[in-house]
Amino acid sequence: MLTGLLRLFSKLPLAWLHRFGAALGWLTYRASPSYAKRLRGNLHASGVWRDSADFQKLLRNSILEAGRATAELPAVWFRPQPESAGWVRKVHGWDLVEAAQGQGCGLILLTPHIGCFEVIPQYLSLRFPLTALYRPPRFAALDPAMRAGRMRPEMRLAATDISGVRQLLKALNRGEAVGMLPDQVPGAGDGEWAQFFGRPAYTMTLASRLAERSRAPIVLTYAIRLSHGEGFELFFERMPQREAAETAARHLNRALEAIIRRCPAQYMWSYNRYKTPAGVQAPDGQ
Repeated sequence: MLTGLLRLFSKLPLAWLHRFGAALGWLTYRASPSYAKRLRGNLHASGVWRDSADFQKLLRNSILEAGRATAELPAVWFRPQPESAGWVRKVHGWDLVEAAQGQGCGLILLTPHIGCFEVIPQYLSLRFPLTALYRPPRFAALDPAMRAGRMRPEMRLAATDISGVRQLLKALNRGEAVGMLPDQVPGAGDGEWAQFFGRPAYTMTLASRLAERSRAPIVLTYAIRLSHGEGFELFFERMPQREAAETAARHLNRALEAIIRRCPAQYMWSYNRYKTPAGVQAPDGQ
């Protein structure tokens, strides 16, 4: 039933969905005090704003963009794949993808929770096979719709468990690409504490472990939402140089911070990035 409703919404123009999403963003912010508190608190603590006026402007835009991110999902998932992928109007850094594939060791693509991260696998899996790490949603009723929207002929989903890790490694060994959300909080034993915008966040170590085992290069990728429902602009970037004595987790977070600072309004500040997963000891001082 939910999948059918989303398919119906997917027929609306992207610009209409973004207008509806802007209203949805405000409604969610007003209706859920816990959601509003986390969004506002994470944004404030990040320090990506200049002064109080800039913070208020950024907060308003973040609320709107969060709603747009939700409202655009039906169209991204359930329009014909060439159509949804066609909303990518401009691509930067594609030569990095081609160069990485030329090495024959596979490719690790890291996509933070910014902009329309769901359009990236739609675009990429038209060009080569892609295996993406997948965590089922908290609400089980959403799972069939998410799977239906994400499954494509050259798109595979790998569970966030040991079988999924093996699936990712097999794909890399075949010289294929794998993708994951690097700012998603991992389970116990799959991460380590590292600073993220000045606060300790339990950070995944899977990407660096996969790169070490497979020798696959890591490329950062994100899709920024254009105004007036015009589509998305897709970016591919190298990981920055790792600093001396810097852990892999802090190196990753520093790279993500740099991306987020370029377009902070489109980052998912409402995500509970700083939670302590079950079975993980809280960092010192908390």
